[in-house]
Amino acid sequence: MLEVSDATLHYGAAQALRGVSLKAGAGKITCVLGRNGVGKTSLMRSIVGHHRLTSGSVAFEGKALDRSAAYDRARSGIAFVPQGREIFPLLTVRENLESGFAPLKRADRNVPAHVFELFPVLKQMLGRRGGDLSGGQQQQLAIGRALVMRPKLLVLDEPTEGIQPSIIKDIGRAIRYLRDQAGIAVLLVEQYLDFCRELADEVNIMDRGQIVHTGPAEDLDRADVRKFLTV
Repeated sequence: MLEVSDATLHYGAAQALRGVSLKAGAGKITCVLGRNGVGKTSLMRSIVGHHRLTSGSVAFEGKALDRSAAYDRARSGIAFVPQGREIFPLLTVRENLESGFAPLKRADRNVPAHVFELFPVLKQMLGRRGGDLSGGQQQQLAIGRALVMRPKLLVLDEPTEGIQPSIIKDIGRAIRYLRDQAGIAVLLVEQYLDFCRELADEVNIMDRGQIVHTGPAEDLDRADVRKFLTV
């Protein structure tokens, strides 16, 4: 479904990505791990169209996206939950969810029932401002907003960061549902190893802007793999 080929990215003279190649398939959870500053977020933002690659390509469902703007990628079925959530704090929960209507046809502009089934707290707080929610509730809102878009590919950048354990479990259950029941391709950036070990069908380890290992989640128990994740 998603294929990144030989992706290179520069910020001025600084090189963030060095020939990265990665695939994410429908009905699978693909995890990207690595220390801080190795290029994980740069890779995700390049996939969703926030950064233009210096060279290389991004293809989705066989179609090259290299010249496509972020809003065109959203219309094609790519949804992004950024690190830090980036909800609208002065809008209500309902209004935040409805902001996901932007890439949809008018007939599809409703909140799918499974959003509230996965995150019941959102239905209870529809009239509350986003900025008044806890960090974990804001993360559920950010994921819910992405699901409103009916994505085929869901890109999640560190969804467990700063989140309490009970909500991490809720997020994990939601991601499993999206893979197993909805058949969505999930591309997940994480630093929480246990979370990835439990969920991932495939892990990709990044170091210094490159993919240095690709394999099953069980590889996270190997010493030669873990050396890229320890400080």
